[in-house]
Amino acid sequence: MIEPNPKADLLRYLQEARDALVWKLDGLSEYDIRRPLTPTGTNLLGLVKHVASVELGYFGDTFGRPFFDEQPPTWWYTQDAEPNADMWATPDESREDIVGLYRLAWEHSDSTIAMLPLDAVGRVPWWPEERREATLHHILVRVISDTQRHAGHADIVRELIDGSVGCSQDKGDLPPGDQEWWASYRSRLERVAREVGG
Repeated sequence: MIEPNPKADLLRYLQEARDALVWKLDGLSEYDIRRPLTPTGTNLLGLVKHVASVELGYFGDTFGRPFFDEQPPTWWYTQDAEPNADMWATPDESREDIVGLYRLAWEHSDSTIAMLPLDAVGRVPWWPEERREATLHHILVRVISDTQRHAGHADIVRELIDGSVGCSQDKGDLPPGDQEWWASYRSRLERVAREVGG
């Protein structure tokens, strides 16, 4: 019988989401990873920057382990940063800087997760005072959900850029089909949508 290990299960799902998100940058130009491809500016490098800040906050500040303890935080991690500052990369923020920070955030988060029990209580500084307290278990579920959500955004953005899809390079998680099959499939869906909604 397999012994249940809830913390290891949660961490595995978090790592799968992290890896999927970072993989979406592979092989793309600087322009493509920064391109805003939705009306609200969603872009691949910005998604990675955002989830880095999510982990730094939830697994660092919430549990009294601030990542930016010895040095001042980067400009976009401060309370007086402009809206959406963590959702895009400035010209002087490189892919290496942001992905590197995200990987450091993983290490910091994983350290917090390893040292605390799932029922450890932290305080989320940016939540309303009356509900600031949350367990590590709750925070893990929240961050997994957020990271998976943004990995899904990245999947769609990457598909718009060059047609690459899926949650990892070596995982066939879509039905097999060549470009002609997918074009036919999409046309069929368009016909049904027009028929029903038109």
